[in-house]
Amino acid sequence: MFLDYAMQDRAIRIIQEGGKPLTNERFIEHEIRRVKQSKEWKWMLTGDDYYRGRHDILKKTRTAIGDDGNLIEVKNLPNAKLVDNVYKRMVKQKTNYLLGKPFTVDSDDDLYTEALTWFFDKAFMRKLKSVGKDCLNCGIGWLYCYYDEQGEFQFKRFRPFEIIPEWKDIDHTQLDSVIRFYEVDYFDGREDSKITKVEHYTAQGIDYYQMDRTDGHIVAVEPFHQPYMMFDGVGYNWDKLPFIPFKYNDEEQPLIVNCKSLQDGLNTILSNFDDQMNEDSRNTILVLVNYDGENLGEFRRNLATYGAVKIRSAEGASGDVRTLQVEVNSENYKAISDIFKRAIIENCMGYDAKDERLGGSPNQMNIQSMYNDIDLDASDMETEFQAAFDDLLYFVDLHLQNAGQGDYSMTEARITFNTSMPMDESSVIQNAQNSTGIISKRTITAHHPWVTDLDAELEQLAEEEAEEQQKLEAQYNPFGVGGTDPGDNEPPEGDGDAE
Repeated sequence: MFLDYAMQDRAIRIIQEGGKPLTNERFIEHEIRRVKQSKEWKWMLTGDDYYRGRHDILKKTRTAIGDDGNLIEVKNLPNAKLVDNVYKRMVKQKTNYLLGKPFTVDSDDDLYTEALTWFFDKAFMRKLKSVGKDCLNCGIGWLYCYYDEQGEFQFKRFRPFEIIPEWKDIDHTQLDSVIRFYEVDYFDGREDSKITKVEHYTAQGIDYYQMDRTDGHIVAVEPFHQPYMMFDGVGYNWDKLPFIPFKYNDEEQPLIVNCKSLQDGLNTILSNFDDQMNEDSRNTILVLVNYDGENLGEFRRNLATYGAVKIRSAEGASGDVRTLQVEVNSENYKAISDIFKRAIIENCMGYDAKDERLGGSPNQMNIQSMYNDIDLDASDMETEFQAAFDDLLYFVDLHLQNAGQGDYSMTEARITFNTSMPMDESSVIQNAQNSTGIISKRTITAHHPWVTDLDAELEQLAEEEAEEQQKLEAQYNPFGVGGTDPGDNEPPEGDGDAE
């Protein structure tokens, strides 16, 4: 019998520890230390930081060569720290492209479709959009299925850098257990502090721990162990761990890996340009000839205070103050920053909304060409999300079955993502009109860019056609609906009786 991937990894660590049995507490401590030292976890934090605007440029300092030949920080120079967060725009762009519009749920069973539509409401779609941002920033996002205190089936989003998945296989498709560690604010009566809470999810339920701030060891807290759900005082567990991984790609690689150096370069160019522009005559390089004094600090202070310089002439040499001007070519900075921006967009597989191909009246071919990269990347992300929805529907089907709403475990559900690619509407409408008489009216209406609800639109068209028919009948039938002359209703003329 072969051990699974997680058990093999644990067995290797036991051997490395000298063959001593590894307790759950020591195993969890080891995993937390290992993850915090890993490059993958650091990239997750970097992606989240850069999305929130916390870039490396904010640590920038101005330096000069000191007396000993080493660099020292110079604090009396302009030190701009500018952030042009193109990376955040790419994350928002890609998230909204795939998840900006509500996805469509469909199946062969109308009752099942109605139940899924109730589950996947606007609140869920908002949560899924946040998970999509997690995928791009951290490479993977997580949804957790659980029952709340009222017994309602719910979905919860966990931050990726709080989750340590223990996979059964090297392809990361099956979970053996999950460790979650996170900090919470704590007030001990004297000062505010933070404590680290740890949760261990296994097939047997959830174990709760807390990390000791002195030695870093974790200790159990009460209640220590709980099942995943409670009904009528009886605890139950899922057959599988109720964690759904939503991956950006099969490598689980964050988007920031593709563009961090380019984003840093763009921030550096903009900050250096601002520094150059701020170095005016009062803090640039000055050349002193026969200056009346020797203290340069005093000279700088007088210049900043009075805006004047006192000079003298000695032995026939006239005093003077000159500056060394360094020409700042703004066009060079603009060209380089544009190169960085285009490089970030291309490496992130996004699109430039100011692309020259969108000028004038772009046709559909130009639009598709500009959106080619983001469409390809969204297709890979959609593949991962479709697999995640299969895992999610497993728990939804179990809940529907346990709630007595039907067994849909063998019923297929189809999730269709509606991407946000713009279109040349005039061209699409013209093609639809030209297809009249060649294909069905339903097909033409379904592909019209202004139609959102096909059945409602066809019903409205039928009502309008009926109204137009009635108007035509009234127009060409002057005698009313009955088709008789109004004069027929008048009494007949008499026989000419005498007065």
